[in-house]
Amino acid sequence: MNYLLHLGIYFFIYAIVAMSLNLVVGYCGLMTLAHAAYFAIGAYTYALLTLNLHWGFLPACAFAVALAVILSLAVSLPAWRFRGDLFLLISLAMQALVFNLLCNWTSHDAPLGSWFNLTNGPFGIPGVPKPRFFAWRAESPHEFFLVALGLASSCSFIVWRLVSAPWGRLLKCLRDDELATRAIGKNTRRAKCEAFAIACGLSAVAGALYASYVGYIDPSSASLDESILMLSMVIVGGVGNFKGPLVGAAVLIALPEILRFAHFSDSVAANIRLLIYGLILVLIAHLRPRGLAGEYRPK
Repeated sequence: MNYLLHLGIYFFIYAIVAMSLNLVVGYCGLMTLAHAAYFAIGAYTYALLTLNLHWGFLPACAFAVALAVILSLAVSLPAWRFRGDLFLLISLAMQALVFNLLCNWTSHDAPLGSWFNLTNGPFGIPGVPKPRFFAWRAESPHEFFLVALGLASSCSFIVWRLVSAPWGRLLKCLRDDELATRAIGKNTRRAKCEAFAIACGLSAVAGALYASYVGYIDPSSASLDESILMLSMVIVGGVGNFKGPLVGAAVLIALPEILRFAHFSDSVAANIRLLIYGLILVLIAHLRPRGLAGEYRPK
């Protein structure tokens, strides 16, 4: 039972990530590899605030969202002028910047959490506390499952309301023909900034939830592999609609777990998982170019 709860919690975490990334990739039509950076920003912010300042879950999560929204301008502002390959390179530069910052912001002479040893480098931050709401703390898997379910449901409702509103149709118009959207008087630059801000903020929520569940966070959460996994969830499930990212998150969370039932060593299973990821992407590109449940084909 705890194993199923564990899978459910991971699904809720990555469902939030995939839905938020779909706002940028599926609705704005901008491919980005920086999403894991904002996921890690949310995780590290939550870990530092709860460990050093003893903040509760909601205040720490709100601060992480605010920080991610501000830092989203590093990606959304270049989106005013760049699209396609150039924008992808800019997002990759943001991911590399955050990853290297997390790896190197450390000092052996300073205590963990101080200004000179903020991230503890490649050793990460252990002992991240579980979510606490006033006097109640989510300690057991059942209690954490309810917290993850509540957060994922809230984020899903927010995304659903946004994409079903005129704002969502504006993003689709921007994606299909930005010049025509400008011609009818719409502010496409502001729409891009809003989409990136919301997507990065939701990713920070998922990062805070992940850090509180695992109890440990390190720079691998901002790695390029993690960014590719997040982007794969959106593309495999299908971009441009509400259900596609949920399908993609479920598929790519379930795949490595299926390999557990095969009698492979850990190293072999990891290599097979990467092969399966690549094979699925190739097959979907040929057989289902719009994804398993998509409406739009990414360019």
